[in-house]
Amino acid sequence: MKIAMGADHAGYRLKDELKPFLESLGHEVEDFGCSCGDSVDYPDYAIEVCEKVVSGEADKGILICGTGIGMTIAANKVPGIRCALVHDLFTAKATREHNDTNVLTLGERVVGPGVAQEIVKIWLETDFSQGERHQKRLDKVRAIEEKYALHP
Repeated sequence: MKIAMGADHAGYRLKDELKPFLESLGHEVEDFGCSCGDSVDYPDYAIEVCEKVVSGEADKGILICGTGIGMTIAANKVPGIRCALVHDLFTAKATREHNDTNVLTLGERVVGPGVAQEIVKIWLETDFSQGERHQKRLDKVRAIEEKYALHP
């Protein structure tokens, strides 16, 4: 699986720890930065990762900032992105099964590297439950995106 990753200055250390872990699981990782503690703007990294996911150039995306909140907000502005902020194993599984999320967000200041690895592994290995009730809800989310899409 090809995974696009991005982080701001408050999440780059966790990103740099997760990248070799993902590669050890056999995934290809494209790293969009950042790679230092100098202050940067999280929306810049969120958009790069999300554009790769919606274009199909990446299968999934992982974003990391201090809390995960900012990245999640920015990511969910991109039509076609279903991004979830996850801090535990239960929601890592549920967000894939029920919401078919294609981008995962983590907070470096909230989740340690060991738990983050477990979250990422579960999230990547869990399939979407193709049940009618879950698909019906995703169709409604898509309709919201279409209703509020900006047209040039």
